[in-house]
Amino acid sequence: MQPSPEFLDHALSIARAAAEAAAGVIRRYYHAGFEVEIKSDQTPVTVADREAEAAIKQVLRAAFPDHAYYGEEEGREGDSEFLWLIDPIDGTKSFVRGYPFFSTQIALMYRDELVLGVSHASEYGELAWARRGGGAWLDGTRLQVSGAADFTPQTAISFGNVKTLSRDARWQALAGMVQRCGRTRGYGDFLHYHLLARGSIDLVIESDLNILDIAPLVVILREAGAAVTDLDGCDIGLATTSLLAGPAELQARALREFRVALQG
Repeated sequence: MQPSPEFLDHALSIARAAAEAAAGVIRRYYHAGFEVEIKSDQTPVTVADREAEAAIKQVLRAAFPDHAYYGEEEGREGDSEFLWLIDPIDGTKSFVRGYPFFSTQIALMYRDELVLGVSHASEYGELAWARRGGGAWLDGTRLQVSGAADFTPQTAISFGNVKTLSRDARWQALAGMVQRCGRTRGYGDFLHYHLLARGSIDLVIESDLNILDIAPLVVILREAGAAVTDLDGCDIGLATTSLLAGPAELQARALREFRVALQG
């Protein structure tokens, strides 16, 4: 039995409160300074990341003490059909360089299915949220992806990290898409997903990511009408490392072109 809409609405309200709690921590350090450490994977981490994750969990655990949690800084804790996915500062590199392209990402997964998400770009000034069956929203305005169906001079594509993609035959397929579309950008992180969900761009491609980076955004995009898979066309799960998202017809076209390229 799936969680009821009433439960999801309640959980979504708690997740938004948790994101606001994290924003208070983040804002304090963003404007006051902090020290930066380098983790074993060569990515930065700060006291703000750790304290923001703790603030999020404090709010969530007060409401859902029996749920499991998977955070960017502390890993997985607990065992439950409900799993909260938390990235307290997605875009820490932006955070430490002092520009506002970072966000707090909070999602709930039930039996391996993503059912709600909150994407809070506190310093940029955008809050997006969605729950399964309830539509996607950005600052109170309902979101809807564009109607783009092909690569034309009106089509806009945004790229995130594409290092892995550049190493195989799909790189040339991507070049073909770029040559046919009208605009390419690399907005990255939360921003191009928010833009995609509201129809301002048409396709997002990333080949190097972590589920914690995108879990809430997957729910938001799907509720805004987007098709979302990894670059192989598989559903999104805890092991996901790539993403292809856009209006259904355009996303399917891009996926076919990538598959053809791999087949030689």
